[in-house]
Amino acid sequence: MARLLPLLFALVATGLLALGANCVAGETDDPDTMRDPARAVAPASVDANGHGVALFAGGCFWCIESVFDEYEGVISAVSGYAGGEEIAPTYKDVGYGRTGHTEVVRVTFDPSVVTYAELLDVFWGQIDPFQVNGQFCDKGTQYRSAVFALDAEQRKLADTTKAAHAERFGREIATIIYDGHTFWPAETYHQDFHLKNPVHYLSYRTGCGRDRRIKEVWGSSDH
Repeated sequence: MARLLPLLFALVATGLLALGANCVAGETDDPDTMRDPARAVAPASVDANGHGVALFAGGCFWCIESVFDEYEGVISAVSGYAGGEEIAPTYKDVGYGRTGHTEVVRVTFDPSVVTYAELLDVFWGQIDPFQVNGQFCDKGTQYRSAVFALDAEQRKLADTTKAAHAERFGREIATIIYDGHTFWPAETYHQDFHLKNPVHYLSYRTGCGRDRRIKEVWGSSDH
């Protein structure tokens, strides 16, 4: 985030910062390709290469992906959809809230460098854990916050940390803990959106009030 601050200041100075922007981008992918059931990634906490896998939902996937992309030990962070029953959902399907899916990020990591527990801690610090069916300016179940536990150990850690935060804040945590769901990669134009479209990304992130609310809840907004 720090390296993008000069661009943000330039946007403010030129009046290009669009407050209230949404997590929406133009389409370029072939809809028929997106309907291919072969896109499905089965839930598993370890991939074929022995790397760890985590699945987090924290509102607009552009923002969650950008945080994990930069985190030491993370091999990849891929935006997508999980939590619904429809086969091969598209962004439009999910965006209208008609599939039951939520926007998620699949994080592949090197467990010799970073642990799942550390990544889970990063995740909590990037969301509003009290908001029901939405995150920040994005409303609807497709933006709900959630942890998709991919094995028993991940489930235990997710439940334990959720309970600890509820005790810390003295109020109910809205974030849902699910057992593993199929992951569907999102369209190409959503991947690395913060790098490919930094102006749009910063306009959205600032206008949505994400960092302001994170700081109110957790006392920090470093990302």
